[in-house]
Amino acid sequence: MRILIVLLSLFFLSAVVLAEDEKASEPVMEYLEMTPKFTVNLAGRRKYLMINVQLMIEGAENLDKVKKHMPALRHELIMLFSGRSENELASMEQREALRQESIEAIRKTLDKLADSDGFRDVFFTEFLLN
Repeated sequence: MRILIVLLSLFFLSAVVLAEDEKASEPVMEYLEMTPKFTVNLAGRRKYLMINVQLMIEGAENLDKVKKHMPALRHELIMLFSGRSENELASMEQREALRQESIEAIRKTLDKLADSDGFRDVFFTEFLLN
């Protein structure tokens, strides 16, 4: 009976250790807010877009790489956002298209400067047309 208890204890202990090892090997996703918010002029009569952008990055080493190139990434997004008309950003589909264009612009810029490994996604956490 004692042997059975010892064997069961060892079995459960090894299962816990394996589960912890699996958690440790999973990549950690980080969110990086691009501050300050983007505020750009739209085409037409005195309209502007205010947008808060967050990047999803996998791993701390990739997070540092993205932070290092933040000025270039901000420049690319300002160029992408500015000069659009209010009508180009009115629907959810158009905003999603802008998000996809943002992903491509960031990936292209990171590949040019370093590499885009670890960059996963873009989220607009605030989107204001005025």
